Amino acid sequence: MREASVAESSIPVDLLNPGQVFASIGLLEAADLLLGDATGGFAWNHDGEATFRVRASGAEPPVEYVMAFLDDAEVVPIAPADSPNLDMWKDSWGSSPEVPASGTPFPFPDPSSPATLPVVLRGRMGGEIPLDYWGDATRRDNVKFWAGAAGLPGAAILRNALRIVSGKTRQHASNPFALSGAQTNSFRFDWRRDYVPIQVGFSPNRHSSIQMLGFPLVEILAAVGMSHARPNRVTKLQYEYGVLGGGESSLIDPPFHRAALGAGDNPVPGHPFRRFVMQLDWPGQEDQARCISQVREKEIDQ
Repeated sequence: MREASVAESSIPVDLLNPGQVFASIGLLEAADLLLGDATGGFAWNHDGEATFRVRASGAEPPVEYVMAFLDDAEVVPIAPADSPNLDMWKDSWGSSPEVPASGTPFPFPDPSSPATLPVVLRGRMGGEIPLDYWGDATRRDNVKFWAGAAGLPGAAILRNALRIVSGKTRQHASNPFALSGAQTNSFRFDWRRDYVPIQVGFSPNRHSSIQMLGFPLVEILAAVGMSHARPNRVTKLQYEYGVLGGGESSLIDPPFHRAALGAGDNPVPGHPFRRFVMQLDWPGQEDQARCISQVREKEIDQ
């Protein structure tokens, strides 16, 4: 009997960048949805270098497959039938929300504004990836660091990020988290773009000649990574996240990485486990948008 094809990818990751950790999990989730049977694991050395390995069904390396999917994916917002959000939607945000078939479950109660409507990333050649973490109505923290910048809903922020990377994703498959571009809004997962004006001494927003470089693939994939996982919220301005290692022959199924992200202790004894603390701050008015300002590793007993 012929064995099914399996392919693997390995990419560099900065474990002190929460967005890259979340995005690694997002890559794993995307590969599982699009290809099936995905497993993954973080690995690191004493020099501080780290990688994320992902393996999935199929002959094409999974990261390359996900990059090709994102290169021409369409952002489709979703709203219940008769939702007031259908009339509130603005053309500048992208295509109008799609109404699911009668009887189709909606992930959370119809939100009070279009800002947190769920979306689906739909590939031109097939395949879908749902994103709805920002509207989570369970007891979990929704990790919504953005405040609807310029009144933009999550669907519009996602669409803008995809536009920046369009036509560039495939050639960055070996190091997707390094792909940068001028980005005026984001989900605030990658802290390389963000700043707190009172700390840097001025606000780039007041200088039209200054463009902030963002990392759109990190933002997109981190949002996917939040589908089934959350870092642990300590306070409004402090979170902790865990990273689970995988050996050469022991890559791990997605549920274990989801659990590790918010776990206080190692959820898989025998595998390496590290924990990090991220501190947030207010880039503007208090109690609106938050941005990551500091990250440090937390000592834990193994």
